[in-house]
Amino acid sequence: MKKYLIAGLLVWLPLAVTIWVLRAALGTLDGVFGWLLSGSQAVLPEGAHGSIELLRQIPGLGVIAVVLGLLLTGVFATNIFGQWWLNQGGRVLAKIPIVKSIYSSVKQVSDTLFSSSGNAFREAVLVQYPRAGSWTIAFVTGKPGGETALHLQGDWLSLYVPTTPNPTSGFFLMVPRADVIVLHMSVDEALKYVISMGVVAPPMPPASSGSGVPPAAPALHDEATRN
Repeated sequence: MKKYLIAGLLVWLPLAVTIWVLRAALGTLDGVFGWLLSGSQAVLPEGAHGSIELLRQIPGLGVIAVVLGLLLTGVFATNIFGQWWLNQGGRVLAKIPIVKSIYSSVKQVSDTLFSSSGNAFREAVLVQYPRAGSWTIAFVTGKPGGETALHLQGDWLSLYVPTTPNPTSGFFLMVPRADVIVLHMSVDEALKYVISMGVVAPPMPPASSGSGVPPAAPALHDEATRN
């Protein structure tokens, strides 16, 4: 009985979790669309409220509308005219006392994480944490900057050490480059390894011809050589 119950659980658990995540994501998008419809009802005359309520009843329309809105916003933001308007809007928000601190902080973090030219979360490494001899996976987020860089001599890295099984919380470390080991696994594979608490191990990197040793790590070692 126990063997069959576990076998059935292994079949249904991944499917149930996948459906739950998709429902949560679709519910969030529908909620954004519903908020936009409610805002439209507040500014449009009452004669248009019936048509708006009909839009609210169409299944899947919220997801399509939000995705289409994101695409159009991306097209607008990637041309010179759109960038000028976004810069003007950013300057206005930066002058509002409470809004400016929230907006500027979130914008800096999002630009760093999602910018195609940024280096955040582009590489997984091994680092000794929380004590010497105990290793964990971390992600390179850049180099120390500002006043902290003045007090750190040599080549240092900024690392994010995620917790498990929830990688959205973690610890920020600044360690010497020589104290980390570069991993050949991708960031996605490293995240799966962390979230699964070490159960889902990433595949071994391909060995170099005839040596049986993985090839030299690309980014960090190359940059260290240049330095």
